[in-house]
Amino acid sequence: MRSVIHFVFFFIIVFNEAQVNGTLNNKRFPDDFKFGVATASYQVEGAWNEDGKGENVWDQVTHRVPSPIVNNDTGDVACDSYHKYKEDVAMLKDLGVDFYRFSISWSRILPTGFANEINEAGLQYYKNLVKELRANGIEPLVTIFHWDQPQPLEDLGGWTNDIIIDQFVDYARILFRELGNEVKYWLTFNEPKQTCNQGYGTAQKAPLITSPGMGEYLCTHNLLRAHAKAWRLYDEEFRQEQQGTIGITIDTPWFEPFSNSTADIEAAETKLQFTFGWYTNPIVYGDYPSVMQTNIARRSAQQGFKESRLPQFTEEEKAYIKGTYDFLGVNVYTTFLVSSTDEPDPSMGLDEDSEVLDWQPDDWESTASSWLKVVPWGMRKLVTWIKNTYDNPKIMITENGYSDNGTLEDDGRISYYERYLSSLRDAMELDGVDVIAYTAWSLMDNFEWMQGYSEKFGLYHVDFNSPNRERTAKKSALWYKNLLETRCLVEECVD
Repeated sequence: MRSVIHFVFFFIIVFNEAQVNGTLNNKRFPDDFKFGVATASYQVEGAWNEDGKGENVWDQVTHRVPSPIVNNDTGDVACDSYHKYKEDVAMLKDLGVDFYRFSISWSRILPTGFANEINEAGLQYYKNLVKELRANGIEPLVTIFHWDQPQPLEDLGGWTNDIIIDQFVDYARILFRELGNEVKYWLTFNEPKQTCNQGYGTAQKAPLITSPGMGEYLCTHNLLRAHAKAWRLYDEEFRQEQQGTIGITIDTPWFEPFSNSTADIEAAETKLQFTFGWYTNPIVYGDYPSVMQTNIARRSAQQGFKESRLPQFTEEEKAYIKGTYDFLGVNVYTTFLVSSTDEPDPSMGLDEDSEVLDWQPDDWESTASSWLKVVPWGMRKLVTWIKNTYDNPKIMITENGYSDNGTLEDDGRISYYERYLSSLRDAMELDGVDVIAYTAWSLMDNFEWMQGYSEKFGLYHVDFNSPNRERTAKKSALWYKNLLETRCLVEECVD
């Protein structure tokens, strides 16, 4: 039996590699399709304690002794974008991007996390940034929360304590009120799975809480209710006057069945539901995926719990959360293979509760990040699955990128972008997926969380050994600039 599975696996890989190694899509991207780049506040701003900014969870984690971060790196200075934002905007203008996706530091606006004390200097920084973007013809796409909750709120339990819901909505209200006349595209959260699973489950991201099978579900339950409340706030009090749109960014790899067996196909679907559906199902349909509810309830009972470890929404909450999106932001980088298993791990945790196996073959094309294999065909499969599963939503690719050692001659990054964008264009052309924007991660090399500055994703190199943090365009920046000018992946495009 194993030999048959290996043959099927070989067939899948050969078939998909044929897609990868074929010619690039020669259809021009539509005139109304938007291209941009992205960063996040903690990763680029620096100025960690300047002008009244409060401490956030990443400040707290990176200042621990011993440090859990590679090379003891911190975001204290990072790319120094707090002081160099005009230079950043000049880079954006030179690239020719339609929009710039950046996030706002909650603790720079509200140092304690609570709305009774607004830091006007921090607010002014973002007003200045938005003004500079507008003056240069660049649309701001603002992420309200990108993993950096204020430490005083974390001291109270952070995203596992439901008091954070109203604090987040108060924070969002300030941003809508103060920036909404100039900001027309909002994202409530970036990659909530990483905030919740890695932040409160597996302790792989700040605040480094180890509570697998409990923490991530409590976090998600509060975060989804906070998202819905912020979306409804905008919809009811700001949309008519400001005429903006608001969504959420959810990340996932594509999960490919290891074989064409029914068990492996179902396993891959289960993994997608435990990853992407965990957040998207409540937002689109009002409740968690049924496979999550069933698995976690059954396993909780087996583990001696009186009720499921997965919290339940009330009927009122289901109706309140359902439909709280104008578009879906999707962060996608890579693909995993998935198979069923006859011996599921009985321990607690998100991955364990899915009761499937996932992995990446060692011989897949690698990058500087252990988790990031180059699998372009996964892009098309993922967005087509989203179209078919979630009633053909408008999709923004809000992150997609490639890590290396920071070389200026980054041909690997160019090849990655070419192939992933070709796969995306195929999905738009051949599968009718409603993709409206693409965002390269990242504008420049920056602080990559637990990996510090050891992994580089930027179109621009940053000299982190220099106090001036000089930026230098890489070969990929010139390639991206040409793409945005021509809207073509090949020399001769067709409309």
